[in-house]
Amino acid sequence: PVVRRATFGAVRQLLPEPVEDVDPTAIHAALARDAPADRPYVLVNMIASVDGATVVDGVSGGLGGEGDKLVFRALRSVPDIVLVAARTANAESYGPPKISQEAEAARRERGQSAIPRLAVVTGRLSVDLCLPMFTDPGDQRPIVITSAAAPTNRRDEVEAVAEILVAGETTVDVPDALAQLRRRGASVVLCEGGPSMNGGLVESELVDEWNISLSPTLAGGDSRRIVNGAPPALRPLRLERAQARRARSGD
Repeated sequence: PVVRRATFGAVRQLLPEPVEDVDPTAIHAALARDAPADRPYVLVNMIASVDGATVVDGVSGGLGGEGDKLVFRALRSVPDIVLVAARTANAESYGPPKISQEAEAARRERGQSAIPRLAVVTGRLSVDLCLPMFTDPGDQRPIVITSAAAPTNRRDEVEAVAEILVAGETTVDVPDALAQLRRRGASVVLCEGGPSMNGGLVESELVDEWNISLSPTLAGGDSRRIVNGAPPALRPLRLERAQARRARSGD
């Protein structure tokens, strides 16, 4: 695709009130996110082009600039669990989340682990075990959320590098998976997609907060929208606009 891009620098807040320079990490850390009793608070983070593409050449990196990266890291400093579908984890070569030392210290003060734990969703255990999230997990082995019907021989391989959480019989039951994560102490879960994973969350009415970066690009192609697979709503789900920020163009 032909992509016109800007060079991004500092972040300017537009809503709820204009502020010239803001720290996205501090802003997101300060927001109240109260978990329901039966599941964690769920926030979603995605990026999309102006024409609705979520990937370029199969990955999202072709859409994101410096402003998006700032928000991405800021949001990763918030949750107990980063949740992602296996297809996205494979395509994006997922490794342990990287956040600043200041963010790690703030998480410890809040009673969280230094970095969030990764959880990948795959009904048939079709996740690449050579991903950095498995080969170099740091202090926390990732969680692999799967179904009871997952192949037994493959399960043995996955259990060697990750903790397995079973939710659902033939496919992953996402509401049950979230309920189990809540019972394990997770209060906030950040979902990073992909679109089909988002579709399941929307269909089950499990999304509490939606964060989207709008990339100043026209990508073309046949990329899916940020929500894919959810049945058409009988009525549009109205969202309350809470914040808006803009990455300032560099010189």
